[in-house]
Amino acid sequence: MKNKKILVVASHPDDEVLGCGGTINKLSKQNCKIKIVFLSDGETSRNIKNKSKKIMQRKISAKKASKILGYKDIKFHNFPDNQLYKIDFLKIIKIIEKYLLSFKPNVVLTHYEHDLNVDHSIVSKATTTACRPTNFKFIEKLLYFHINSSTEWNFGSPQKFNPNYFVDISKNINSKLNAMKCYENEIKKKHPRSLEAIKSFCLYNGSIIGADYAEPFMIGYSKN
Repeated sequence: MKNKKILVVASHPDDEVLGCGGTINKLSKQNCKIKIVFLSDGETSRNIKNKSKKIMQRKISAKKASKILGYKDIKFHNFPDNQLYKIDFLKIIKIIEKYLLSFKPNVVLTHYEHDLNVDHSIVSKATTTACRPTNFKFIEKLLYFHINSSTEWNFGSPQKFNPNYFVDISKNINSKLNAMKCYENEIKKKHPRSLEAIKSFCLYNGSIIGADYAEPFMIGYSKN
C-alpha cells in the first residue's frame, strides 16, 4: 500500500486505534496520506457530568494519538453517541461521499457491519453504501476492522467477524499501544480494552500469519 491515500471512517475517537492503529502507523511510514473521519462524539450517551468537556477531551486525545501514529488530517462530526439511528441515513452517506470526492482514497477502512455497537453498524453500512465500486473507481480496497469489546460481543448474530486480510504490525505494536494510552478513560482492567488484551489480540492474529503481531480485517471488496 505504499504511496496510497487511506481514508478511515470511524464512529468514535478511539476506534481508529483499536481497529487499525498499527496499520495506520505502518502506512504512515510508507508515505501514505491518511485521513480520519469521526462521525460521533463518543460521550453523550454516558451518564457523566460536563459532557462538553469530555467531548473536547476526546478530540484532544485523538490529536495526541494522531501524532504517535503519524498523521494530521482529522475531521470531527459531533453526532450524538450511540444515537446515529436518529440521524437521517442518507445524510451520513453524503458526508462520507463528500470525503470520498475531495480526498479520493485508494483504500477505505471502517467498522464491521455486524457489530454490537449501533453506531459502528450504521457507520459500516453507510460507508459501504457510499463506496459502491462503480461510483468511485479510485477506491481499490474496502476493509472492515475489529473493535475490541464490541465486534466479538455480538453473541446473537450468526454473522461473526471472520478475518481474511491481515496486516503485519510487528514493528508498530508499541505505537498502537502508546496511542491507546492517549484515551486513558477507555482503558479498562480485566477487559478486552485493557492494554494487555489489545496486545494479546494482535499477538494471536500475528500467529495466524506467522508474524509477531497483526491486525485483522475482512475484505469488503478488493480490485487488485
